[in-house]
Amino acid sequence: MSQSSGARTPSKVTSAAPAHGVPGWLIALLAVASGMTVANLYYAQPLLSSLRDVFHISTATAGTLITVTQVGYVIGMLFLVPLGDRLEKRGLITVLLTVTTLALVAAGLATGFPMLLAASLISGATSVVAQILVPFAASLAPDHARGRIVGRVMSGLLTGVLLSRTLSSLVSDVAGWRVVYLGSAVLTALLAVALRVALPKHAPTTSVPYHHVLRSTATLVRRHPALLRRGLYQAAMFGAFSAFWTTVSYVLTGPRFHYSPVGVGIFALVGAAGAAIAPLAGHWADHGLTRRVSGAAFAAAALAFALAGFGGHSVALLALAAVVLDMAVQTTLILGQHTVYQLDPDARARLNSAFIATFFLGGALGSQLGSIAYRAGGWGAVTVLGAVLPVLALLYWTTEHRRTGRTPDHDAE
Repeated sequence: MSQSSGARTPSKVTSAAPAHGVPGWLIALLAVASGMTVANLYYAQPLLSSLRDVFHISTATAGTLITVTQVGYVIGMLFLVPLGDRLEKRGLITVLLTVTTLALVAAGLATGFPMLLAASLISGATSVVAQILVPFAASLAPDHARGRIVGRVMSGLLTGVLLSRTLSSLVSDVAGWRVVYLGSAVLTALLAVALRVALPKHAPTTSVPYHHVLRSTATLVRRHPALLRRGLYQAAMFGAFSAFWTTVSYVLTGPRFHYSPVGVGIFALVGAAGAAIAPLAGHWADHGLTRRVSGAAFAAAALAFALAGFGGHSVALLALAAVVLDMAVQTTLILGQHTVYQLDPDARARLNSAFIATFFLGGALGSQLGSIAYRAGGWGAVTVLGAVLPVLALLYWTTEHRRTGRTPDHDAE
């Protein structure tokens, strides 16, 4: 019913479009928008040492900035993304980006750390625009080109994750940490205008009350054990990932390496290697290797922290650990999405909401525990914590067949 009205909308954009039905410039805009909005979650990671000194706070307290931002993202995934099914999407995107802009301005003008925390919580929550744009792209695309178009938009999102830390380091070194937030606010405001002008109207796909939409998401978690299982897997992996990237800047800027913020940002570029594994992970998932490759990825993440433990005296080992960890986390993310999206094609937005909210909660916990571990026992304690999390996932992985029985690639994963 209402879905058909949503499906008619793309025709306004496709009349002069190429064979795949969506203009190339619109795909590029959606990719850039996804990358720019998700980057807001990662700008602070290389700034923690500077913020710790500016606000005269402890290492663990500085780490709460990453935790709070990720908690905000979880809140947005649970309570804002479902609105994409309930409200007209272009208007919703405009409102969320406007709020993000104001929150980033507040962060850039923060006179105290509590103000920065509050602004980051809000900007984290509204940065879920990226998770509204990807399904938007899918709805604009015809069936035969949907995977290709969504893949291009996702590549923009991944690029935003990979480049955000480097960009933040470079800007803060040249102009100070406040300009990172204020500059992002300007870009977000321009993005809001561009999307408002470029995007077609997209009608709601459901008219059920908002609280029913939220309740149905919880029902999906109970109905599909694989959704919770893959969410917990990724929570452990993302927790380890967040613990590493939240604290490694302290090691690099410390007395052994004396890296500048720019040096930390350049080091963060090694995470780009994670993108190289994405096509392979999709190929493995398509060939029914989800379970086996997941187990291997958990083991690889634990190995990465073993390397990182020795990397306290070697940047080369730290970089190798970062590459292995990012590839392992990217692999399990793609395998998890592949599994989750097959559970119910008519509820992919809500499945995605529950999946991402679950593992970002793990990321928030990992950021905070990583900061506490670093304060208590230094880099060695962080590497022990980071290794334990994927090992726990690996132990849980060994229960798949026993607890779920048949068809592990669908029901168990």
